[in-house]
Amino acid sequence: MTKLDIRSTYRKYVKTLGQRHTRDRAMQIAIGGEFEAFGILERDLLVQYGLQPEGHVIDVGCGSGRLAKPLSEYLRGPYLGIDIVPDLVDYARELVGRPDWRFEVAAGLEIPERDDRADIVCFFSVFTHLLHEQSYAYLKDARRVLKPGGLVIFSFLEFAMPIHWPVFETNVADVGGGHHLNMFIERAAIAAWAAHLELAIVAIHDGDTPHVPLSRPITLDNGTVMSGLGNLGQSVCVLKKP
Repeated sequence: MTKLDIRSTYRKYVKTLGQRHTRDRAMQIAIGGEFEAFGILERDLLVQYGLQPEGHVIDVGCGSGRLAKPLSEYLRGPYLGIDIVPDLVDYARELVGRPDWRFEVAAGLEIPERDDRADIVCFFSVFTHLLHEQSYAYLKDARRVLKPGGLVIFSFLEFAMPIHWPVFETNVADVGGGHHLNMFIERAAIAAWAAHLELAIVAIHDGDTPHVPLSRPITLDNGTVMSGLGNLGQSVCVLKKP
């Protein structure tokens, strides 16, 4: 799958949603649902790993602003959100209403920021839809834009997690069907990538284990309430630049 295929698939998908739902609902579905709850959880995860209100965050795959919206209530420092779908970027910009923040359409696998600028670069549900080579290229550029001591935080799917297996079964059922890519990453691959990029592995959290201290209880789309500690469902890796 090429970069052009990924762009075409997602832009078509978002356009189709827009024909079936209201704009607000389409923008929430487009990034996988759990818009409010997971946005808060993702923000609290960044805070868990030391994000300060004056910090600098780069949100790769910002989508329609799931993270950016709750983050805007905490972060006073710079923010850059990028995504491959213009409609999502436009919606996120409008939703957040922060003229001091940047929202841009991704031009490729490069992050449009200068060297040594960010405290955290995050990729939530991004590497799950990219080829390994593309994920590695993004990690390489994330390292470039991070300050010394800065963090990369990303979510991923792995075969070791029973809760991720149904996603793989969906892949199998749709072979040749044109469904968007769902990519799994094994921890041995993460270790190799980190070693070659000279990034330290700070933590890897199982997708099915609560590990994020929540700032308040959150309610999932199915009515389940998370309180105390939360988890994304996807596993989470934290890498650090020396």
